[in-house]
Amino acid sequence: MEFGFWSVVPPVLTIILALITKNVFVSLFIGIFLGQLVIGGWHFIPALNDALQSCVNTMASSGNTIVIASMLFIGALIYLIERSGGIDGFVDVMVKKKGVIKSKRGAEIFTWLLGVLVFTSGSLSCMVTGSVARPVNDALKVPHEKAAFIIHATSTPVCVLIPLSGWLAAMIGYLTSGGIAEASALNVLVESIYLNFYCLLVVLGVLVLALVQKDWGPMARAEKRTEMTGALDDPNHVTMESTGLKSSRKDGADPRARNLFIPIGTLLLTVIVTLFVTGDGNLMKGSGMTSLLWGCFVSLIVMGILVVCQKLYTMNEVVAEMFKGAGGMLPIAFILMLGFTMGSTVKALDTGNYLSSIFLSVLHPALLPALVFIVSCLISFATGTSMGTMAIMAVIALPMAQNIGVSPALVAGAIWGGSIFGDHTSPISDTTIMSCSTSGCDIIDHVKTQSPYCAVFAILTIALYVVFGFVM
Repeated sequence: MEFGFWSVVPPVLTIILALITKNVFVSLFIGIFLGQLVIGGWHFIPALNDALQSCVNTMASSGNTIVIASMLFIGALIYLIERSGGIDGFVDVMVKKKGVIKSKRGAEIFTWLLGVLVFTSGSLSCMVTGSVARPVNDALKVPHEKAAFIIHATSTPVCVLIPLSGWLAAMIGYLTSGGIAEASALNVLVESIYLNFYCLLVVLGVLVLALVQKDWGPMARAEKRTEMTGALDDPNHVTMESTGLKSSRKDGADPRARNLFIPIGTLLLTVIVTLFVTGDGNLMKGSGMTSLLWGCFVSLIVMGILVVCQKLYTMNEVVAEMFKGAGGMLPIAFILMLGFTMGSTVKALDTGNYLSSIFLSVLHPALLPALVFIVSCLISFATGTSMGTMAIMAVIALPMAQNIGVSPALVAGAIWGGSIFGDHTSPISDTTIMSCSTSGCDIIDHVKTQSPYCAVFAILTIALYVVFGFVM
C-alpha cells in the first residue's frame, strides 16, 4: 500500500517534536504511534497496541539485541573500572608525568592528547581529561574557556572517529536501522569515519590552535584577560567549581591504573581478534556484531575476575555492581530500541521511496549530504543529544541516500558530524556540562567562546559535503 504524503508525517513530526520538547524518547514513541496509526487505517487503540508490539518485535532481531546488550555490558564495565580505582589510578599515572610540561602550548597539547587517548566514552573523556589536565592548565595559565574547549572537542568527536567502544554498537545499529545490510554495515561505518568532516575539522583544528597559540573572537579576549590579569575566568561570572578528583571508587580500593588498562586492552584485542577470525583473516570482512558482543563480554569477565582476585569484591558483589553499571546505560538502550522501531515503521510506510521521488524533482541529489548535516545540527543543538539525533536521522536519510544513488557512507558521515555539532555546542548537553565542571569554566562562557570556532568548522563542513556530494 502507498501512503503518499502521510508516509512523511511521522518522521517529520518526530523531528519537530524533538526540537520543541527536547525529549527524544517521547518524540520517537509518538512518531512510532503515528506511523502505526497511518498503517492501520487511523484506528486509535489498535495503533497504540501495534506501536507497543513493534517495540517488542524490535528485539526479535539478533543484531538489534546484540547492540543493546553490548551497550549494557559497556555500562557495567565502565562502572566496575570506576569503582575499582581504575580511573583514579590512570589519573595518578598521568599527573605524575606533568613535570615534563613547561609551557602553555605544552599544557594544551597534553590536554588534547589525553582527550584523544580516552576515546571510549564522551563523558569518561570529559571527566578524566578535565580532572587530569586542570592542575597543569591552571599552573601554566591556560584560561578555563580554552581548557573547556579542548576537553570538549576531544570527547564525543573523538568517540565517533575512533568508535572502538559502545559507540561501535550504536553506530552500526543506526546504520542497520536505516536499511544498511548487517553484512556491509561495518564497511560503511569505516568509510564514513573519514567522511565525517565536522569531527575531523574540530579535532585537528583544536590541535592547530594549540600549536600556533593564535585565537580570535571571545576566546582571544579570554586569553588576553588571563595574560594581563592572571584571571582564569571572567570575573563577572560565577564559574562552576571543578569536580576535581572526587572519586566514586569503592572504600578501600587503591588507585590502580591496570584496572583500566587491562579491561580496555582486552576489549580492543578481543574485537580485533574476533574480526580477524570471523573474516577469515580479513579484518574488514569480519562480523562487527559478533566482535562487538565478544569484546564487551570478554572484557567484562576479565574485569570481574580481576576485582575478585584483588579481593575488592566477592562474586555476588561483582554481579550486583555490574547491574548497577548496566542500569546507567538504560536511557541509551531505550533510545536505540525506539530508533530501531522507528526505522521499521518508516520502512513499512515506504517513506524513503516517497521522499526520494519528491527529492529528485525539487533538489539535486548531490545536495542531500549537506542538507542532512544541517538538519542534524539543528536537532542535536535543540535536544543536546547526539545519539538521539542519529537515531532519528538515520532512519530518514539513509534510505533516501540508497534510493537516489548517493553514497550511504557520505550521508552517514553527515549524520555523525551534524549530531556531534549540537552535542558539542548545546548548553544543555551532558558533555558541555561535564567539560565545564571538570575545567572550572562557566557554561555560558564556554558556549560563547567556542561557538565561533564551531560555526566556522560547520560552514567548512557544509561546503565539503556540497563538493563531495557532486564528486562521489
